[in-house]
Amino acid sequence: MLTRLALKFPRHMVPGARRAVSLQSILHGSREAKEASEHEIYQHSRLIARGKYLHGIEIHRVKPDSVKEYKKVAEQYYTGLRDDPELQIKLSGNFEALVGDQDTFYHILEYENHSGLDNAWRKIPGSEHEKAHDALRPFLRSRAVQLAQEFAFLPTSPPHEGGGIFELRAYQLNPGTLLEWEATWRKGIEARRKFVQPIGAWYAQVGRLHQVYHLWQYQSLETRKEMRENAWQVDGWADTVYKTAQLARTMDSLILTPLPFSPLK
Repeated sequence: MLTRLALKFPRHMVPGARRAVSLQSILHGSREAKEASEHEIYQHSRLIARGKYLHGIEIHRVKPDSVKEYKKVAEQYYTGLRDDPELQIKLSGNFEALVGDQDTFYHILEYENHSGLDNAWRKIPGSEHEKAHDALRPFLRSRAVQLAQEFAFLPTSPPHEGGGIFELRAYQLNPGTLLEWEATWRKGIEARRKFVQPIGAWYAQVGRLHQVYHLWQYQSLETRKEMRENAWQVDGWADTVYKTAQLARTMDSLILTPLPFSPLK
């Protein structure tokens, strides 16, 4: 953004060109925060991270006539990663979208932080895992990967079989508002916990930045409706929704079903 402005204005006219970025401005999403460098964003995001694991969120958009074949090859690829002790990769969840972009699959992988991903990147090239990954390509329309950190207040759920459906909520935040979003959500989430336990919550650290995810599990759409309506009766939830909505550019609600090999079912 500053580069484009600099082409149009002298340096002394570029907003914030000579002003320091403070933690207070980052907290409140000021002009200075929005113009902060990626390094500064990375530093302040560390304040809210659990820091134990790094999660890869892989999104595959599959050709409609290739879904069945894709599922077979995807299971071979992801279970192969999981079962290789040298990689130390865990699967957090593997899902297919029921509501949202159709023929889209979400795979959440857990690494032993950044060094764990570095280790996997060194070992996969030239291996059977690379061949299994290449076997996915003919079935894909597009794919994307984000590296995300867990929020410290909400560690990812361990494997379990609770049945039902999953809801993945995705928020594209305004730059510079992550800490404010986290503080507001951390206080307000207790209203939801009275009725349902969240599965996990992450924020993107590499890839599309300023993006937040949280994952929920319900027995049915009807159960989801009832639990959400009950939360509105708890003091503080309406205020949480109002405040966090002001910090987001876009919001998506995706209904997912787990794949047979997903550790979360």
